[in-house]
Amino acid sequence: MKKELLKGLSEEQIAKVKECKNKEVLLKLAKQEGIELTDEQLQAVNGGGCFSTFKCPSCGSEDYRKLPVYQVSGCSVYKCNQCGYEWSL
Repeated sequence: MKKELLKGLSEEQIAKVKECKNKEVLLKLAKQEGIELTDEQLQAVNGGGCFSTFKCPSCGSEDYRKLPVYQVSGCSVYKCNQCGYEWSL
């Protein structure tokens, strides 16, 4: 798990986060703890970045951004900063 995603959490909260096996459990924990997740943290959770490496499907780069103006059926659209490929999750 990327350390920057744990920024602002107590040691006890970090230990609880590391026990989470999937995004549903992690989101439930955040709600129980009264933790507001940043956009980056939500993106990592929803895109799988907390539980696996999230990469561009075209070139494999981890350098991407969420395109906030697009919402397709509740999915988020991402664009790779390396190759320009766009995909949705």
